[in-house]
Amino acid sequence: MESLFTPQGNQNIIDRINKLQPTTLSQWGKMTVDQMMSHCIAPLDVVFGNLHLKINPIMAFFGRTFIRKKVMGAAQFKKDSPTAPAFIRTGSYDFEATRSELIEKVKKFTEGPQVIKTNLHPFFGPMTNQEWDNLQWKHLDHHLRQFGV
Repeated sequence: MESLFTPQGNQNIIDRINKLQPTTLSQWGKMTVDQMMSHCIAPLDVVFGNLHLKINPIMAFFGRTFIRKKVMGAAQFKKDSPTAPAFIRTGSYDFEATRSELIEKVKKFTEGPQVIKTNLHPFFGPMTNQEWDNLQWKHLDHHLRQFGV
């Protein structure tokens, strides 16, 4: 698995983001390309401490006990995986501005693990910096595959 912390792994994700066009269509799901990029920014904001999510305690229990191991152990996310309500995007977003913001937030990982400002995932519970890196890489990869890049 690639890492957002390494220059090459980070650049590989950025190169894929740069292949997106305003007209790029999804191969599954309902999001448009601009919605997808905005959606991908939200979990990065959680990692960087800029977005704090509240979660139902029952959902957190299931996330920490049953789902975490399955998600963290998988090579990639499955198509049409569930989305946290705070990450759902239905509006329209400026393509270039959203892409630039996403790229800047991905680049931030090259500064190293100290960019991660929380060790507590709202659904999966306590996570190491490497687990955060792994989860963010899988999430970005999932959506870039969704849009064919």
